[in-house]
This record gives sequence, structure tokens and C-alpha cells, in this order.
Amino acid sequence: MKVNVKPKNVAQLLGLCGLIGCVGALADAYPLRPIRMLTPTAAGSGSDVVARIISGRLSELLGRQVVVDNRAGVSGMLAAEIITKAAPDGYTIGMMTLTQLMASVLYKRFDMEHDFSAVSRVGSTPFVIVGSPVLPVKNISELIAYAKARPGQVLYASGGQGSTPHLCMEMFKSMTGLNLVHVPYKSSVLATTEIASGQVHILCSAIPTLHATIQLGKVRPLGVTSPEPSPLAPGVAPIALTVPGYQMDGWYGIVAPAKTPKAIIGKLNASIGAVLKIPEVAERLFDVGAEGKASTPEAFARFLRDEVERWDKVIREAKLRVQAP
Repeated sequence: MKVNVKPKNVAQLLGLCGLIGCVGALADAYPLRPIRMLTPTAAGSGSDVVARIISGRLSELLGRQVVVDNRAGVSGMLAAEIITKAAPDGYTIGMMTLTQLMASVLYKRFDMEHDFSAVSRVGSTPFVIVGSPVLPVKNISELIAYAKARPGQVLYASGGQGSTPHLCMEMFKSMTGLNLVHVPYKSSVLATTEIASGQVHILCSAIPTLHATIQLGKVRPLGVTSPEPSPLAPGVAPIALTVPGYQMDGWYGIVAPAKTPKAIIGKLNASIGAVLKIPEVAERLFDVGAEGKASTPEAFARFLRDEVERWDKVIREAKLRVQAP
């Protein structure tokens, strides 16, 4: 027989543990207070936009506010390390992205498999290389020709050393033999502002970060990083058509600290899956350049392991070198 009791605080919850078992009590009672969702980037960036679209409806389903907490910096490692040090009680979760996964491969400051509990994948998006208004090129072929004629003169922006925009362009350099100069900024949002003003020439970033700037005509999309044309970037040709084998797939997922109880992970996973099935949420994500995509915790954990292996191989084979931030 199920005991239908809703505790008002942690002390009551602990008392219930002795009566009906902690696992069931945790699943039924959670959450008792607001949940913090960390994002690894500044407000207005891709992961922030996705987090804010999801968090509002997630708050409604869980009955407690899900507060987005932007902790930009150190190639996404700042937010990741806060999650690893948080209590595994479900009240600190975070947006995980390709940037943080790459940081785990490059700098070894945290371990994707052992330092986090996978909750769910929430979306995917290609990246796109864009050019500033002062750059007289319209596609990747013209960019390559322009840069080859001006070695060391074309500047590319990024959201910091070791960030995904940085490695996107380093891989592009490696596969084309171009001599491009890296100009790192504190965030992808700031890098986007600078390229729109013509201070730098090119930038590779996730579509949600660049969506508004592209729509306003402040930058020109030159190529998309998916191997096939993407409905999220209509009319933009894949970079792989000019640079065979070039591919970078962006994604978003939710993680919690390692050892977070499976009952709480399950409740979060079910709630996130329900949110992503809401037509309005799916439409809003698509409108900003992301495709909603949920998964089981186990599937997301496997996906993270596979991504670590894939990018470790890519970085080693391309001989990419970045300084530790």
C-alpha cells in the first residue's frame, strides 16, 4: 500500500524514509525548493537561449521554479566544476554542451563519465561559419581563396581558448592549411558583437547564438558544419561540400552531480521529455536554430562516452594545440 504523504521539509522527508523507503519518498517529494540550472555561457548564447525556453515549462511541471544561472568562462569549465562540487540532491543541474565535453578532453580537469549523472539530451544544432560585413566573401570557397591570398591577415573570433568556436576554426585551419589569426573573447556573445561591428572577420558558433544577428543581416552565413544541408540554416551550404570530411555537430543536454539518486534523475528525465513534447517548446527551439531531442539517462550517458572518444581522436589526429586557460 502506498502512503500518500507530501512532506513540507527535509526533516519530514527523512522521517518518511524510515516508513516507506528513501527512494520512494525522494521521488514523490522532489522538488521541495527551487532548482538551479547552470549554463556554461553568457546570457544570449546558444545554451542560455535553450535553457530559458525549457526552464519555464519545466518549472510548471515540477511545481518549483527552475532558475537559470549563467556561469560563463574558462571554456565552460567554470559551470561544469560547480556542478561536480554541488550536493547530489537534484537541486543543482546544468546544461552540458560540446564546448564542455571538449574541455574535458583537452584539459582533463573533470571526467564526463564519472563526475556527472546524465539526465537527458535536450537538443541539437549545427554550427555555422559567418563573415563580418567588411569581409567581401559569400561562401566557404571564396573565404578560402581570400584567406590564402592574405596569410595571417584574416582574424577569427571565439568565445575563449579551447571553446567550441575556437576548435571549430582550428579544425577548419588544419583541414584547409589556412593561416588565420585567433582573437579570443570572454564569451561567444561578445565575439558575435565584435564580428557584427567588423572588428574581426569570421566566427564559427552555434546557430542559436547567431540566430538574431543573422536575421538582422549583421553577419553573412558562409557554411554550415553539418554534413548535409540543415533546415535550421536554410540556404546555407555544408562546409563539407568544399572541405570534404569537415563536420561538427552541436548538442545540448542536462546533467546533475555524480551519485544523484536515480529516482530524482528519473523524475527530471520524465519532466524534460514532457516539456520537449510541447508543440510550443519545439517551435520556439526550432525558431532559434535548435531541434528538441530527448533521451533516456542511459542513452545520454552512452552518447557522452562516444563523443569523448570521437573528439579525443579528432583532436589528436588534427594535432590541435591550445593553451590551458
